[in-house]
Amino acid sequence: MTRVRTATTPDGRRLEVSHVLSVPAAEAWDLLVDTTRWPEWSPLVNGVEATDRRLRPDTRGRIRVPGAWVPFQITSRTERRWTWRVTGIPAAGHRVDDLGERRCRIAFELPVHAAGSVPVYLRALENLETLLESDPPAE
Repeated sequence: MTRVRTATTPDGRRLEVSHVLSVPAAEAWDLLVDTTRWPEWSPLVNGVEATDRRLRPDTRGRIRVPGAWVPFQITSRTERRWTWRVTGIPAAGHRVDDLGERRCRIAFELPVHAAGSVPVYLRALENLETLLESDPPAE
């Protein structure tokens, strides 16, 4: 199930773009926090240079988007949620909700000013689903 709705998050009122997948939450989370894999699922990220391969609360770096390299900084990372600033501006939060054995919800929490980017995040969810449901589980 895919949905777009307003939601209250730890960062206040946001637009939430989410999709339920038939994969364990741990697998989805591993893909979201692996900076080397961002270009595989993000429609906008073509390259990443980061201080850490797996996100930490203080990871910094830059991402290549069409036309430019832009800096990013992770501003928070909890068990299954992370937020960041891109070019110093608060950007989407990334979250994985565990829905039980082999089910999870991936959600992007967008600042209200980013409503025009909803289609980009819907495509990211499609890409994540394709990657997660086609990759064999890690042993």
